[in-house]
Formats: sequence, structure tokens, C-alpha cells
Amino acid sequence: MAETETESITTSSPPAISETENSTTLPTTETEKNPNPVTISLRIWPPTQKTRDAVINRLIETLSTESILSKRFGSLESEEASSVAKSIEDEAYAVASATVFGDDDGIEILKAYSKEISKRMLESVKAKNNVASPPPKDGDGIESAVDSKIDSSEA
Repeated sequence: MAETETESITTSSPPAISETENSTTLPTTETEKNPNPVTISLRIWPPTQKTRDAVINRLIETLSTESILSKRFGSLESEEASSVAKSIEDEAYAVASATVFGDDDGIEILKAYSKEISKRMLESVKAKNNVASPPPKDGDGIESAVDSKIDSSEA
């Protein structure tokens, strides 16, 4: 028979963690020195100029290239899209800034800003579309089946 070697493996338990190392609160000495712990505040309003510029660039892209809006309403030339995008963002920023909400971090103001941008972008492309094409004959652009039958029976 062949001899087999056996290795002995020794395991040790992890070092014990003291109560203060496991605690999520500050040690007593720190709280005595500073009774008001530092809190981090994150504010998202007002947006930085870099963020506002990114919004304008995205608006220009949406208004001047193929998008869901352009498929339905058509697209704008780059120069026109640029001026429209700037005015949309400026107006939305002004409306949102004038809006007063009680929250400290600006979430509700940011929502108002976003809604204003969406509303104004849609209004802009609809207005451009109405100028570019004459109004439909019967008000909604769809001939009813009854009108078609009447016209064909008169002929």
C-alpha cells in the first residue's frame, strides 16, 4: 500500500472587534468636542452653467436631427434649433427659478424645470409645423368615411 501524506491545516478565528470599532456612532470624546455633527447637504438647484449648456446642446440635437419629434413635426435647421434651444432653456430656467418649493435640495424645482423644457420644446415644434403646413381642410386632417361616401355618390 502506498503511504499518504496528510497535511494539518490550522485555522484561527478572526480577531475580536471591540464595541467601538463595530459602532456606527462617533466615539464619546468626538461628540463631546462637537455636539453638532457635520451633515452633508446635496443641492441640485440651481444647475451649474455646464449642466445648462449640456441641456441646450441636447435640445439642439433633438430639434435638428432625426428624433421622435422630427418624425412627427419635422426638424429645424441647426442655427434655428440653436436659438430655439437657448430660448427654451432660458425661459424654463426663469420659470423654475421663480417657483417656490419647501424642499431644501431642489428636487421639485428641477421637476418644474424639466416639465417647462418639455412643454416649450413641444410648443416650438408644433408652432413651426403649423407655419410650415396649411391647416387641414376639416379641422383634424382626417376625412370621415361619411364625407367620402357623399362625395363619391354625387359624382
